[in-house]
Amino acid sequence: MKKLKPYANFIFEVGVLAQTPRSFFRHLGGLQQSIAEHICRTVYIGFALAHLEKERGSQINIEKVMEICLFHDLGEARALDLDYISQKYNKSDELKAIEDAVKDLPFGQRIVSAFKEMDEKSTTEGIVAKDADNLELLCSLKELMDAGNKQAESWIPPILKRLNTLSAQQLAQEIINTDSNDWWYENKEDNYWVSGGKNRHNRKD
Repeated sequence: MKKLKPYANFIFEVGVLAQTPRSFFRHLGGLQQSIAEHICRTVYIGFALAHLEKERGSQINIEKVMEICLFHDLGEARALDLDYISQKYNKSDELKAIEDAVKDLPFGQRIVSAFKEMDEKSTTEGIVAKDADNLELLCSLKELMDAGNKQAESWIPPILKRLNTLSAQQLAQEIINTDSNDWWYENKEDNYWVSGGKNRHNRKD
């Protein structure tokens, strides 16, 4: 039987990501987000974005994109998340952090390779995963904007310039043009909201 202690250590380390905040929000206020929350939505965005690329004729591996998104910030469990201001004065070696975290795991090199694909943008999957990472930031900023944070809007132009794929660029425009509450509150004339959501599904026997 394999020694399972490295597996247990890995699982506990991943749990720390839920307690590790994304640092750039301290400059904007109004939103708290953990690295784990960021990773979760990045995986979903990567899944959707890879499908868009597939529809354009790309031979992209959708599952590989999701895997890269899943592991792209694993190193921040050890190295923490440094925003752009902090990076001017501090060095963070996320690759070393990931290598140390997974060195005793039989699938460790797979995780390291996934990180490198995004960091170096060396594959189509890595490029799309990086676009997903930036789109997740864009979504967070749009949510802040919709909540009345005017400063968040000024952060958007640089993000748009980072996007590599046409699918990501077009999706970014749709994100900007969509109210972040539309998924549940787009039809404000629906009587459901007048009645407070009550008794809609009740029926008289």
